[in-house]
Amino acid sequence: MASPAPSRSILDGLNPEQAAAAGHGRGPLLIIAGAGTGKTRTLVHRVAHLIGDGVDPSRIMLLTFTRRAAAEMLRRVDGVLRGLSARAAQADEAASPGALKSIGPNVTSRRLWGGTFHSVATRLLRAHGKQIGLEPGFTIHDRSDSEDLLDVVRTELGLTKTDKRFPKKGTCLAIYSNCVNSRRPLEEVLTDSYPWCQDYAASLKGLFQAYVDRKEAGGVLDYDDLLLFWRGLLADEQAGQKVRGRFDCVLVDEYQDTNLLQAEILQLLCPDGKGLTVVGDDAQSIYSFRAATVRNILDFPKQFPGTTVVKLEQNYRSVPPILAASNSVIEQARHRYAKRLWSERPSGERPWLVTCEDENEQAEFPVRRILEHREGGIDLRRQAVLFRASHHSIVLEAELARSNIPFVKYGGLKFIETAHVKDLLAFLRLAENPRDVVAGSRVLTLLAGIGPKRARQCMDDLVQAGGDFRVWRKIKTPAAAAEQWIGLIRLMLRLAEMPAGEVAGQLHLVRRFYGPLLEEKYDNTAPRLRDLEQLEQLAGRFADRASLLAEIALDPPTTSEDFAGEPLLDEDYLVLSTIHSAKGLEWDAVYVIHAADGNIPSDLTTGSPEEIDEELRLFYVALSRARRHLSVTFPLRWFDRPAGVGGRHALAQLTRFLPPQVAAAFELRTAFPAAPRPTLPAEDAFLLPEVRSALRSLWN
Repeated sequence: MASPAPSRSILDGLNPEQAAAAGHGRGPLLIIAGAGTGKTRTLVHRVAHLIGDGVDPSRIMLLTFTRRAAAEMLRRVDGVLRGLSARAAQADEAASPGALKSIGPNVTSRRLWGGTFHSVATRLLRAHGKQIGLEPGFTIHDRSDSEDLLDVVRTELGLTKTDKRFPKKGTCLAIYSNCVNSRRPLEEVLTDSYPWCQDYAASLKGLFQAYVDRKEAGGVLDYDDLLLFWRGLLADEQAGQKVRGRFDCVLVDEYQDTNLLQAEILQLLCPDGKGLTVVGDDAQSIYSFRAATVRNILDFPKQFPGTTVVKLEQNYRSVPPILAASNSVIEQARHRYAKRLWSERPSGERPWLVTCEDENEQAEFPVRRILEHREGGIDLRRQAVLFRASHHSIVLEAELARSNIPFVKYGGLKFIETAHVKDLLAFLRLAENPRDVVAGSRVLTLLAGIGPKRARQCMDDLVQAGGDFRVWRKIKTPAAAAEQWIGLIRLMLRLAEMPAGEVAGQLHLVRRFYGPLLEEKYDNTAPRLRDLEQLEQLAGRFADRASLLAEIALDPPTTSEDFAGEPLLDEDYLVLSTIHSAKGLEWDAVYVIHAADGNIPSDLTTGSPEEIDEELRLFYVALSRARRHLSVTFPLRWFDRPAGVGGRHALAQLTRFLPPQVAAAFELRTAFPAAPRPTLPAEDAFLLPEVRSALRSLWN
């Protein structure tokens, strides 16, 4: 138990529920944090409370779903601790007794184990992997590399030559990953999520077995392996006891987004729940396509008897009418923690439910409202249009362009997924692990006249030579690649000899060699070359090559100048986003479009009550992003295919998630009220008899 003095200081400024959660003892704790209720603030103070209570920061693990989230939380924890340290100094000067004196100026979160599940798994496996037979020098494949390796194996097994539609590499990896993370057999995953692949169950089993063997032979792990091996480490009697002994407290953010494999890891890490805190919101569990399951958070008290459940319901984001509408929507969920968000903010306008004639009107309406709000003082970047699927914004994007409204659309390629960055990193990955066939093949096929078959032969020779790149001097290469080939061998030998800490220097050498190849291979080279310069500057932050490769694979940068388009002179821009990408964000004004059955919920995800429940939660997430203004629109008519390519008009129905009793929380509107019908002038009335006379003449 914490002593009174630090508890009062650490918990200052929290509401009663937040304080109860942050100041909880060491028993298992579940914090149900509704949207906008100060979840991060509560978790930050919870960590600070533990440190203030005497827990060594190096014995605390904080698991998040992005490295940036962990870094931000630790920064805020340090802010709280600095405040406590200052108070402790004041207490000392006043000769006032109290536990604040124990919090010195050097107490920080720096030694705390903070990061994503995958990054923490990497650290533990590097340190303890040998105890379960895993060499610490493994390299990590990102999803793109994993797909490429699966495709190599798929081709070798002859699965690309069938006359039937065998799933492609991306689908194969998705099926494999779902099996691993959901802990379900292949047949069950295929039945539930990939029914068109059921005929290939036997072939997929063979493919996955060969893929696992190839990873083992190459000394590489994919994302799923990191979790699997972490679980294996904890399941081992000796290794598991050693890892568990390193930590007194484990805290998990966004627990509703965890899968069964991650839940098993936590159960092995904290068997009795002592020191375990998880934070999340069952109403925002929307990632089942990644094998996440809402059952983890719903069943947590059963898995850890004696769990204390604290609900955060005071919302600091939205005005009360928006909360009333959001509450009404989520109350339709079949399984949930009962809670009702409320706010002390001054009441605002009711959210609008807007009926539009068609998709064109649905595009015109938000544009008009966006400009009205802009004139009212809400910048474009504080407004967002949300939709279920990326293609739902196509008509709107054209209308925004016509109205000269700049916008950014969430999604697209990540920095690490761009071809030139993957090329550059492939050189380092090959130097780090000469058995990495994917990296080696990517490097070799950059050279003129070397195709996949020749590259594979070269990699086989390298593996047989124990990773000694001098073996390539014996290989006869095409004349077109002769000079490049000599340069490549020199480069790889130099990289193998350089000290591990000279990461920026290694990248500089690679960039000098790769620059001319980039200019031959790609268009628009200037921004690509700038990307590589930025990567070289970034490399100086890492202790060694392995750390750089692991960090970029596990938590890659998200932007690339090459795909950003021409720079805009406007400093303000509207946000367009899928609802999935909008989770965790908020705006003053939000417009949710295409709220019609078939789109919300998607007609592809209504095969079971569980899928429909998740679509309901997704709609709730969209509504709860709004601070002050919320509009939900749906078109009465829409094209089932894009207009101009044979599309047909279809009639739409308002989403099933807004039945009359729920829609009552909205202000019902039409996008553009119809103008009064003109009356026929009296002098034109003689036309009617003439028309009727002409009609009768057809039958006489």
